[in-house]
Amino acid sequence: MAEPKKFASYDEFFEFYLKQHSDPLNRILHAIGTTLGVTVVVGALILGHPWYALLFFPVGYGFAWTGHFLVEKNKPATFNHPFWSFISDFRMLGLMFTGRLADRM
Repeated sequence: MAEPKKFASYDEFFEFYLKQHSDPLNRILHAIGTTLGVTVVVGALILGHPWYALLFFPVGYGFAWTGHFLVEKNKPATFNHPFWSFISDFRMLGLMFTGRLADRM
């Protein structure tokens, strides 16, 4: 098994992260999964069933990993850098929604 890539900073990781999401369909799948996942969390809390919030993971990651394995044909960064990958997903989504992602790609 290959040694996980080391990064000197989060910014360096984020540049790698964006390269792992070069296909627009993969980014769309990430956006759908993250948006549905957040909706599940909010709904679970509003309905008073906080344990249902854990469904965020299969919903969100199901879409994201489908994008990696079937579209990009690469390994999700989550496997080696779970925290940075998680926050980068929200950062990428924010860039997508504000129309600033094209400048970073």
